[in-house]
Amino acid sequence: MQGVLNGFAVIAIVIGVGYLIGRRGYLGEGGRAVLTKLAFHVATPALLFTMLSKADLSLILSPSLLVTALSTAAMAGIFIAVGVVRGWGVGRTTVGALCSSYVNAGNLGIPIAVYVLGDASLVAPVLLFQQLVVTPIALTILDLAEASGTRQTWGQRLLTPFRNPIAIGALSGVLVSATGLTVPSPVFDPLELIGNMSVPAILIAFGISLCGSSWPGGRGADRVPVLLSTALKAVGQPVAAWALASFVFGLRGERLLDVVVTSALPAAQNLFTYASRYGVGERLARESILLSTMASVPVLVMVAALLG
Repeated sequence: MQGVLNGFAVIAIVIGVGYLIGRRGYLGEGGRAVLTKLAFHVATPALLFTMLSKADLSLILSPSLLVTALSTAAMAGIFIAVGVVRGWGVGRTTVGALCSSYVNAGNLGIPIAVYVLGDASLVAPVLLFQQLVVTPIALTILDLAEASGTRQTWGQRLLTPFRNPIAIGALSGVLVSATGLTVPSPVFDPLELIGNMSVPAILIAFGISLCGSSWPGGRGADRVPVLLSTALKAVGQPVAAWALASFVFGLRGERLLDVVVTSALPAAQNLFTYASRYGVGERLARESILLSTMASVPVLVMVAALLG
């Protein structure tokens, strides 16, 4: 209980600071765009490199991660199916699918793992899966959708993931970890310092975006996708994870609690950064993140009470 509240309190305060900055106009009209570009092109790639270069890649192969992967695919698949039927477009549907399945395993998952589960490393497999598999696939789709009006060769299309700064940072970190190389301190330390800007920049930019925004899930073209992605993320994914873990993989006790808690985390704030970078589904991302964060508080408390 304490971990849930502590994790949400930290995020809420930083977002609130961003909201006040936006209301006061301290960063001018382009402040949010600058923070978003800083996070996307510089800080987040540095963060991913420093984090993944020290990661234990063997954590990827575990029953818990299979549960996470399958529940993620299920929620994203449901949103994509609805998006295709409703004609929401490739970019918007991709953003919505991410909001339906991509958990906030970093700045919220780590404190909750410490206080609720007692071990911060339990979110490591989810972080690795999302950064190594989900993010490159999603950003490649967004890159290709953005370039759909231009002529590209198959070679250019295949190289799309390797031109994205987020993917470059993640893959470079994995390469260092897999080869056992040691990055010299004069190189690693500046990258770590730059990477520390990522989460605050994302949260402050998100807070600025709330200025003048209507209540999430209200009337408008994004109402249905927002409510659908929120329902899938806040309720559908933890239920799917519980069912898979219990009846398919036979997980019990602490292992079951671990996987359900991580699946019940809300949509990650960096999804708004991706939506802003590509100029698609920004309201969908902002409102889905906000609503799923609000909804996840009682869900996480209930999961901890029932399975803890």
